[in-house]
Amino acid sequence: MIELEGLTKRFGSKIAVDHLSFQVRPGIVTGFLGPNGAGKSTTMRMMLDLDHATSGTVRIDGKHYRELEEPLKYIGALLDAKAMHGGRSAYNNLLCLAQSNRIPSSRVDEVLDMVGLTAVAKKKSKGFSLGMGQRLGIASALLGDPEILMFDEPVNGLDPEGIHWIRNLMKALASEGRTIFVSSHLMSEMALTADHLIVIGQGKLLADTSMADFIQENSRSYTRLRSPQQERLRDVLHEGGFTPVETAGGVLEVDDATTEELGELAARHQVVLHELSPQRASLEEAFMQMTAGSVEYHAHSERDPAAEPPAVGAGWGENWKKPAGTDSTDGTDGKGA
Repeated sequence: MIELEGLTKRFGSKIAVDHLSFQVRPGIVTGFLGPNGAGKSTTMRMMLDLDHATSGTVRIDGKHYRELEEPLKYIGALLDAKAMHGGRSAYNNLLCLAQSNRIPSSRVDEVLDMVGLTAVAKKKSKGFSLGMGQRLGIASALLGDPEILMFDEPVNGLDPEGIHWIRNLMKALASEGRTIFVSSHLMSEMALTADHLIVIGQGKLLADTSMADFIQENSRSYTRLRSPQQERLRDVLHEGGFTPVETAGGVLEVDDATTEELGELAARHQVVLHELSPQRASLEEAFMQMTAGSVEYHAHSERDPAAEPPAVGAGWGENWKKPAGTDSTDGTDGKGA
């Protein structure tokens, strides 16, 4: 289990993480969501003592990360697939990690096979594609066979087969009673993977709830009805105490009613239905609804030509044209002095 209590991180006057408290429980996949700049990466780095908290605590199975003598046997993490030594082979990258944590070298072959990299085990990792680098990073997280696993954007660069594989892997690991904590911007993938959600915005906790409850509480659910007897259907619904809303194509939408209620009502009045379907919002719609007031970076379709350029470090706006020949936000050519 991972436990955060009052976790706070300041960078000067900027509060990146603001008194976060939550638990990541074993046996389920917990998704970690938030807009860009919400503090997700900083939070995950503090969990691993890569960044020091300004205040508050993080405990891994009751201990601070720095108190773990062989940390890879407690918690495995993929935060940056590029963190591997490019001049070493995939095998040697993992072997160094194994030796530093007193993990048998035989485990290296096991995890390489598990992630599908056995055929390129002797190749230097600097020649790996983004997807291969992700697989190597996942292998490093699995190396110590830990009870807790953290993944930041684990499907980044993976092909459809790889995405399907990592999704099933996380579910399988959770079913074994392990603690799985995963951050991703791919809402469709998170909806298929996570059981529970932690949502933050501007460093603050916005939600700590199940996937189903999060969608239900932050979006509209309704029932669609379509009939060749549209006027009759509308009258029947009103008589039954419902308030239908007509949309494009003559479809009626009814809130706060089950398909069973509406179907039986139509049947009693002998109204023919061509459609009777429950509509549920997607995770993406619910996420957008909840975090609308917490988004720090907005893209715009048009920009005032007289506007000032974005501040260094803020990133280029969607339609801001950089000076010819520049590749970096400081106006240089990116080659250094």
